[in-house]
Amino acid sequence: MHFEFATAGRIIFGEGTLREVGPAARALVPDTAGGPVLVVTGRSSRAGTALLNMLDSAGLSAVTFAVAGEPTIPLVRKGTRFAREHGCNLVIGLGGGSAVDTAKAIAALLTNEGDVLDYLEVIGRSLPLRQPPVPCIAIPTTAGTGAEVTRNAVLGSPEHQVKVSLRHPLMLPRIAIVDPELTYDLPAEVTASTGLDALTQLLEAYVSGRANPLTDAICREGLQRAARSLVRACQEGRDAAARRDMALASLFGGLALANAGLGAAHGFAGPIGGMFDAPHGAVCAALLPHVMAVNVRALGQRVPEHAARQRYDEVAGLLTGKPAATAEQGIQWVGEVCRTLHIPGLRCYGVQAKDLPTLVEKGAAASSMKANPIVLAEEELHEILTRAL
Repeated sequence: MHFEFATAGRIIFGEGTLREVGPAARALVPDTAGGPVLVVTGRSSRAGTALLNMLDSAGLSAVTFAVAGEPTIPLVRKGTRFAREHGCNLVIGLGGGSAVDTAKAIAALLTNEGDVLDYLEVIGRSLPLRQPPVPCIAIPTTAGTGAEVTRNAVLGSPEHQVKVSLRHPLMLPRIAIVDPELTYDLPAEVTASTGLDALTQLLEAYVSGRANPLTDAICREGLQRAARSLVRACQEGRDAAARRDMALASLFGGLALANAGLGAAHGFAGPIGGMFDAPHGAVCAALLPHVMAVNVRALGQRVPEHAARQRYDEVAGLLTGKPAATAEQGIQWVGEVCRTLHIPGLRCYGVQAKDLPTLVEKGAAASSMKANPIVLAEEELHEILTRAL
């Protein structure tokens, strides 16, 4: 057995932990370093105002860079220029996965020469970072991506109509602050799509071909928490216990995917997100039960002794709370949750039958697809997308 496990240098979890950002940031910035902190924010301004006040109390000046949607290559170029012009020596990402990923990408590019395409997977040159990024603090305000503890930033390329990763072990944030209170006021729709992203990440990492005993333990705990609290967090947004469970499920999903990889749902999510205006989590949710069904069938037909086949049964037990549950019952459970949370099919975002060959081609080349527990044939990939429409 051989595996490695890497994550953020420090994880601070719990209600009210946003208050610790001032001293944490101060410790990362030498008094002689000069420039202001770059704060990358999402759409919400309430937490951003509180954060700026905390930095000011710690004796740190700051400039802000807002991210309105999912990050793109042009946006990251713009943010890097902005940070460089202001001489920023610390980057804080406050928001959903988009803001956190943008912050990680800017932190990396501030210290590494060249263009972002030099370092991007699939459509770029995939060069490794030569220098460590400037320190980065990640503070999620949603419970879904786990980006605060991952080593990559997912960026959209309008030119190529795809989303791909800027990835390197040095991109792990120095500090991750996960405060469930920041998610209390999330709308039910956002809670559902981000929560289903967390569920998908936990499930795909658990059946991944790269899973290891450490990620297994994290995934089991995360799946149980998501199963008991996802719907409740959507229906009762200020339920502290449910929000805490989902914040942990998201964090655990990030820890697991960063070390065990993902699978076909995320393999398709990148191309779909690049070609259509579709929320990442909702896309993963629309795909998940169909990816599960096709994977289970393919494993049963071609390699029935494969460990992942049994793992799908284990997943069913964790989701349903019934240890003897079968993979088919787990698939049914996921489908029912998606219906309860009103997750639409891919057709809702403009995906049509004519788009499927292109999506199959791009999905097969995606980095996430490489960790799927079994290599799926082209017709099986096409079937997943057809079912998900």
